[in-house]
Amino acid sequence: MIRTFDVTKVYQVGEMTVPALNGVTLNIGRGDFVSIMGPSGSGKSTFMNILGCLDLVTAGRYLLDGVDVSHFSKDELAEIRNRRMGFVFQGFNLLSRSSAQENVELPMLYSGTPAGERRERAREALVKLGLEGREHHLPNQLSGGQQQRVAIARAMVNEAPLLFADEPTGNLDTKTSMEIMDLVVRLNEESQITIVLVTHELDIAAFSRRVIRFVDGVVVSDVKQGA
Repeated sequence: MIRTFDVTKVYQVGEMTVPALNGVTLNIGRGDFVSIMGPSGSGKSTFMNILGCLDLVTAGRYLLDGVDVSHFSKDELAEIRNRRMGFVFQGFNLLSRSSAQENVELPMLYSGTPAGERRERAREALVKLGLEGREHHLPNQLSGGQQQRVAIARAMVNEAPLLFADEPTGNLDTKTSMEIMDLVVRLNEESQITIVLVTHELDIAAFSRRVIRFVDGVVVSDVKQGA
């Protein structure tokens, strides 16, 4: 599903050139569940941003389902993100004045889904994630774990085949983190969604099938886990 070839990313900061990725070549198959780890400044978040079409390569190639998206326009990348990708972040990123259901409906609003269908699909997604009866609650009326479930529902409501999660348990306590990761594993197993997760935490990475470690913009290990 994902193939990168000698991907390099360099940022220009004033007169300084700051390398973030230094020739990364990787394959991620459909239905895989990959954790990306590494110290701060290792390039792991930059790599996820490129895979998520939030940033472009400086050099090299990125193929998504065989299509080279390395130098797509901003509009083309936005279309890919809306149709094919979901995103979950550490800070939940919910609209504070919108209900859980309205937050989940947002991606479908962008894709032009009719209002009735939006409501029904958003409600079904929330029920599936254990939030029945919470559909009309605002984010500040929900616990951290419930807010992250809303964020996951929003990420998956368009049936995106690819989910990117950036430190999704970073703001949660240990028990809630384990519950969220159990949910992510279930989504991966039942729906064959491809998951790319960035984390600093070994116990979170342990839920994935594969752990890729970055240091100084290069991959230093790529290890399969479990059965």
